[in-house]
Amino acid sequence: MRDALGVGAAVGLSGFAFGVTSAGAGMTLAQTCVLSLLVFTGASQFALVGALGAGGAPLAAAAGALLLGVRNAFYGLRLSQMLGLPAAVRPLAAQWVIDETSAVALAQPDRRLARLGFTVTGVTLYAGWNITTLLGALGAEALGDPAAWGLDVAGPAVFLALLLPMIRDRSSAAPPARAGATPAPGRGEAGTATARPIRAAALRHEVAVAVLAVLLALACVPFLPAGVPVLVAVLAAPAVLAVAALRSRSAARRERTAAERAEEA
Repeated sequence: MRDALGVGAAVGLSGFAFGVTSAGAGMTLAQTCVLSLLVFTGASQFALVGALGAGGAPLAAAAGALLLGVRNAFYGLRLSQMLGLPAAVRPLAAQWVIDETSAVALAQPDRRLARLGFTVTGVTLYAGWNITTLLGALGAEALGDPAAWGLDVAGPAVFLALLLPMIRDRSSAAPPARAGATPAPGRGEAGTATARPIRAAALRHEVAVAVLAVLLALACVPFLPAGVPVLVAVLAAPAVLAVAALRSRSAARRERTAAERAEEA
Protein backbone atom coordinates (compact mmCIF):
# COMPACT_ATOMS: atom_id res chain seq x y z
CA MET A 1 0.00 0.00 0.00
CA ARG A 2 2.83 2.38 0.85
CA ASP A 3 4.71 1.77 -2.38
CA ALA A 4 1.56 1.80 -4.51
CA LEU A 5 0.14 5.00 -3.02
CA GLY A 6 3.53 6.72 -3.13
CA VAL A 7 4.14 5.89 -6.77
CA GLY A 8 0.56 6.64 -7.81
CA ALA A 9 0.45 10.01 -6.06
CA ALA A 10 3.95 11.15 -7.11
CA VAL A 11 3.70 10.16 -10.76
CA GLY A 12 0.09 11.30 -10.98
CA LEU A 13 1.24 14.84 -10.27
CA SER A 14 3.25 14.84 -13.50
CA GLY A 15 -0.07 15.00 -15.34
CA PHE A 16 0.27 18.74 -14.76
CA ALA A 17 3.21 18.74 -17.16
CA PHE A 18 1.24 16.88 -19.80
CA GLY A 19 -1.73 19.22 -19.49
CA VAL A 20 0.50 22.26 -19.90
CA THR A 21 2.47 20.71 -22.78
CA SER A 22 -0.64 19.59 -24.60
CA ALA A 23 -2.29 22.99 -24.28
CA GLY A 24 0.92 24.65 -25.46
CA ALA A 25 0.97 22.36 -28.50
CA GLY A 26 -2.44 23.63 -29.57
CA MET A 27 -4.60 20.76 -28.32
CA THR A 28 -8.04 21.67 -27.01
CA LEU A 29 -9.08 20.94 -23.44
CA ALA A 30 -11.29 18.07 -24.59
CA GLN A 31 -8.53 16.52 -26.71
CA THR A 32 -6.04 16.75 -23.85
CA CYS A 33 -8.37 15.10 -21.35
CA VAL A 34 -9.48 12.36 -23.76
CA LEU A 35 -5.85 11.48 -24.45
CA SER A 36 -5.20 10.95 -20.74
CA LEU A 37 -8.42 8.99 -20.27
CA LEU A 38 -7.94 6.63 -23.21
CA VAL A 39 -4.22 6.46 -23.95
CA PHE A 40 -2.97 6.72 -20.34
CA THR A 41 0.71 6.17 -20.95
CA GLY A 42 2.74 9.29 -20.32
CA ALA A 43 5.63 8.72 -22.73
CA SER A 44 3.30 8.09 -25.68
CA GLN A 45 1.16 11.09 -24.80
CA PHE A 46 4.15 13.44 -24.57
CA ALA A 47 5.56 12.05 -27.83
CA LEU A 48 2.26 12.60 -29.62
CA VAL A 49 1.62 16.18 -28.53
CA GLY A 50 5.30 17.08 -28.83
CA ALA A 51 5.44 15.93 -32.44
CA LEU A 52 2.16 17.66 -33.29
CA GLY A 53 3.27 20.85 -31.56
CA ALA A 54 6.49 20.84 -33.61
CA GLY A 55 4.50 20.61 -36.83
CA GLY A 56 4.85 16.89 -37.44
CA ALA A 57 2.36 14.92 -39.51
CA PRO A 58 -0.43 13.32 -37.46
CA LEU A 59 0.36 9.83 -38.78
CA ALA A 60 4.06 10.12 -37.92
CA ALA A 61 3.21 11.48 -34.46
CA ALA A 62 0.74 8.65 -33.84
CA ALA A 63 3.21 6.03 -35.09
CA GLY A 64 5.92 7.28 -32.74
CA ALA A 65 3.52 7.26 -29.81
CA LEU A 66 2.40 3.74 -30.70
CA LEU A 67 5.98 2.45 -30.78
CA LEU A 68 6.62 3.85 -27.31
CA GLY A 69 3.46 2.17 -26.06
CA VAL A 70 4.32 -1.27 -27.45
CA ARG A 71 6.33 -2.04 -24.31
CA ASN A 72 3.08 -2.22 -22.36
CA ALA A 73 2.09 -5.30 -24.37
CA PHE A 74 5.16 -7.12 -23.02
CA TYR A 75 4.30 -5.97 -19.50
CA GLY A 76 0.83 -7.40 -20.06
CA LEU A 77 2.17 -10.81 -20.99
CA ARG A 78 4.14 -11.01 -17.75
CA LEU A 79 1.38 -9.59 -15.56
CA SER A 80 -1.20 -11.92 -17.07
CA GLN A 81 0.62 -14.88 -15.53
CA MET A 82 1.45 -13.15 -12.27
CA LEU A 83 -1.95 -11.62 -11.48
CA GLY A 84 -4.13 -14.44 -12.83
CA LEU A 85 -7.16 -12.15 -13.17
CA PRO A 86 -10.56 -13.45 -14.37
CA ALA A 87 -11.20 -13.12 -18.09
CA ALA A 88 -13.97 -10.56 -17.55
CA VAL A 89 -11.64 -8.24 -15.62
CA ARG A 90 -8.63 -8.40 -17.92
CA PRO A 91 -9.81 -5.85 -20.53
CA LEU A 92 -10.32 -3.30 -17.74
CA ALA A 93 -7.00 -4.14 -16.07
CA ALA A 94 -5.21 -3.79 -19.42
CA GLN A 95 -5.93 -0.05 -19.35
CA TRP A 96 -3.70 0.23 -16.27
CA VAL A 97 -0.76 -1.79 -17.61
CA ILE A 98 1.99 0.84 -17.64
CA ASP A 99 5.52 1.21 -16.29
CA GLU A 100 4.61 2.11 -12.71
CA THR A 101 1.83 -0.44 -12.12
CA SER A 102 3.98 -3.19 -13.63
CA ALA A 103 7.00 -2.27 -11.49
CA VAL A 104 4.98 -2.26 -8.27
CA ALA A 105 3.26 -5.55 -9.09
CA LEU A 106 6.45 -7.33 -10.14
CA ALA A 107 8.22 -6.20 -6.95
CA GLN A 108 5.76 -8.13 -4.75
CA PRO A 109 6.54 -11.60 -3.38
CA ASP A 110 3.17 -13.27 -4.06
CA ARG A 111 0.01 -13.02 -6.16
CA ARG A 112 -2.16 -11.44 -3.47
CA LEU A 113 0.25 -8.55 -2.89
CA ALA A 114 0.89 -8.22 -6.64
CA ARG A 115 -2.84 -7.78 -7.24
CA LEU A 116 -3.09 -5.29 -4.40
CA GLY A 117 -0.10 -3.28 -5.61
CA PHE A 118 -1.32 -3.27 -9.21
CA THR A 119 -4.85 -2.20 -8.27
CA VAL A 120 -3.93 0.52 -5.79
CA THR A 121 -1.24 1.95 -8.08
CA GLY A 122 -3.62 1.85 -11.04
CA VAL A 123 -6.50 3.56 -9.25
CA THR A 124 -4.31 6.22 -7.64
CA LEU A 125 -2.28 6.96 -10.74
CA TYR A 126 -5.23 6.94 -13.15
CA ALA A 127 -7.24 9.32 -10.98
CA GLY A 128 -4.28 11.58 -10.22
CA TRP A 129 -3.02 11.68 -13.80
CA ASN A 130 -6.41 12.65 -15.24
CA ILE A 131 -7.21 15.22 -12.56
CA THR A 132 -3.84 16.93 -12.89
CA THR A 133 -4.06 16.77 -16.68
CA LEU A 134 -7.29 18.74 -16.48
CA LEU A 135 -5.83 21.24 -14.02
CA GLY A 136 -2.65 21.65 -16.06
CA ALA A 137 -4.58 22.28 -19.25
CA LEU A 138 -6.86 24.79 -17.50
CA GLY A 139 -3.99 26.65 -15.86
CA ALA A 140 -1.41 26.34 -18.63
CA GLU A 141 -0.81 30.06 -18.92
CA ALA A 142 -0.57 30.65 -15.17
CA LEU A 143 1.71 27.65 -14.54
CA GLY A 144 4.31 28.56 -17.16
CA ASP A 145 7.16 26.24 -18.09
CA PRO A 146 6.65 22.77 -16.52
CA ALA A 147 10.41 22.22 -16.50
CA ALA A 148 10.79 25.12 -14.06
CA TRP A 149 8.70 23.17 -11.55
CA GLY A 150 10.47 19.89 -12.17
CA LEU A 151 7.23 18.21 -13.26
CA ASP A 152 8.81 16.89 -16.45
CA VAL A 153 11.13 14.60 -14.49
CA ALA A 154 8.79 13.52 -11.68
CA GLY A 155 7.67 10.33 -13.43
CA PRO A 156 11.10 9.04 -14.51
CA ALA A 157 12.61 9.93 -11.11
CA VAL A 158 9.99 7.97 -9.16
CA PHE A 159 10.19 5.01 -11.54
CA LEU A 160 13.98 4.82 -11.25
CA ALA A 161 13.74 5.06 -7.46
CA LEU A 162 11.41 2.07 -7.53
CA LEU A 163 13.63 0.04 -9.86
CA LEU A 164 16.94 0.53 -8.04
CA PRO A 165 16.10 -1.72 -5.06
CA MET A 166 14.95 -4.45 -7.47
CA ILE A 167 18.22 -4.26 -9.42
CA ARG A 168 20.26 -4.37 -6.22
CA ASP A 169 18.33 -7.39 -4.90
CA ARG A 170 18.67 -9.34 -8.12
CA SER A 171 22.38 -8.64 -8.41
CA SER A 172 23.12 -10.00 -4.94
CA ALA A 173 24.72 -13.37 -4.55
CA ALA A 174 22.50 -16.44 -4.69
CA PRO A 175 21.96 -18.37 -1.43
CA PRO A 176 24.36 -21.25 -0.86
CA ALA A 177 23.20 -24.68 -1.90
CA ARG A 178 22.25 -27.27 0.73
CA ALA A 179 24.79 -29.90 1.61
CA GLY A 180 24.58 -32.83 -0.76
CA ALA A 181 22.25 -31.02 -3.16
CA THR A 182 22.88 -31.38 -6.88
CA PRO A 183 23.21 -28.06 -8.64
CA ALA A 184 20.39 -27.39 -11.07
CA PRO A 185 21.28 -26.90 -14.73
CA GLY A 186 22.79 -23.50 -15.16
CA ARG A 187 23.03 -22.96 -11.37
CA GLY A 188 26.34 -24.62 -10.57
CA GLU A 189 29.81 -23.35 -11.20
CA ALA A 190 29.78 -24.59 -14.80
CA GLY A 191 26.32 -23.10 -15.38
CA THR A 192 27.38 -19.79 -13.90
CA ALA A 193 30.52 -19.72 -16.01
CA THR A 194 28.41 -20.40 -19.11
CA ALA A 195 25.77 -17.82 -18.23
CA ARG A 196 28.22 -14.98 -17.64
CA PRO A 197 29.39 -14.64 -21.27
CA ILE A 198 25.75 -14.78 -22.40
CA ARG A 199 24.74 -11.98 -20.01
CA ALA A 200 27.79 -9.94 -21.03
CA ALA A 201 26.95 -10.32 -24.72
CA ALA A 202 23.32 -9.34 -24.08
CA LEU A 203 24.46 -6.26 -22.19
CA ARG A 204 26.79 -5.26 -25.03
CA HIS A 205 23.95 -5.62 -27.52
CA GLU A 206 21.61 -3.50 -25.36
CA VAL A 207 24.21 -0.76 -25.02
CA ALA A 208 24.90 -0.85 -28.76
CA VAL A 209 21.20 -0.57 -29.56
CA ALA A 210 20.79 2.39 -27.18
CA VAL A 211 23.81 4.26 -28.55
CA LEU A 212 22.92 3.62 -32.19
CA ALA A 213 19.29 4.67 -31.61
CA VAL A 214 20.43 7.98 -30.11
CA LEU A 215 22.82 8.61 -32.99
CA LEU A 216 20.17 7.81 -35.60
CA ALA A 217 17.62 10.09 -33.94
CA LEU A 218 20.07 12.97 -33.59
CA ALA A 219 21.23 12.60 -37.18
CA CYS A 220 17.64 12.68 -38.48
CA VAL A 221 16.31 15.59 -36.40
CA PRO A 222 17.66 18.37 -38.71
CA PHE A 223 16.34 16.71 -41.87
CA LEU A 224 13.11 14.86 -41.05
CA PRO A 225 9.75 16.11 -39.75
CA ALA A 226 8.94 15.88 -36.04
CA GLY A 227 7.91 12.37 -35.02
CA VAL A 228 9.87 10.62 -37.76
CA PRO A 229 13.33 10.45 -36.09
CA VAL A 230 11.98 8.20 -33.34
CA LEU A 231 10.67 5.84 -36.03
CA VAL A 232 14.09 5.74 -37.68
CA ALA A 233 15.72 5.04 -34.30
CA VAL A 234 13.78 1.77 -34.12
CA LEU A 235 16.06 0.44 -36.87
CA ALA A 236 18.88 0.30 -34.31
CA ALA A 237 17.67 -2.99 -32.83
CA PRO A 238 17.53 -5.08 -36.06
CA ALA A 239 20.80 -3.51 -37.23
CA VAL A 240 22.65 -4.55 -34.07
CA LEU A 241 21.10 -8.01 -34.14
CA ALA A 242 22.08 -8.47 -37.79
CA VAL A 243 25.68 -7.46 -37.10
CA ALA A 244 25.80 -9.77 -34.07
CA ALA A 245 24.50 -12.67 -36.16
CA LEU A 246 27.08 -12.04 -38.88
CA ARG A 247 29.89 -11.91 -36.32
CA SER A 248 28.65 -15.10 -34.70
CA ARG A 249 28.59 -16.97 -38.02
CA SER A 250 32.02 -15.62 -38.91
CA ALA A 251 33.43 -16.79 -35.57
CA ALA A 252 31.85 -20.22 -36.07
CA ARG A 253 33.45 -20.52 -39.51
CA ARG A 254 36.84 -19.56 -38.12
CA GLU A 255 36.50 -22.19 -35.40
CA ARG A 256 35.58 -24.88 -37.93
CA THR A 257 38.52 -23.90 -40.15
CA ALA A 258 40.90 -24.01 -37.20
CA ALA A 259 39.56 -27.43 -36.17
CA GLU A 260 39.94 -28.81 -39.68
CA ARG A 261 43.53 -27.56 -39.88
CA ALA A 262 44.29 -29.09 -36.50
CA GLU A 263 42.93 -32.45 -37.68
CA GLU A 264 45.01 -32.30 -40.86
CA ALA A 265 48.13 -31.48 -38.86
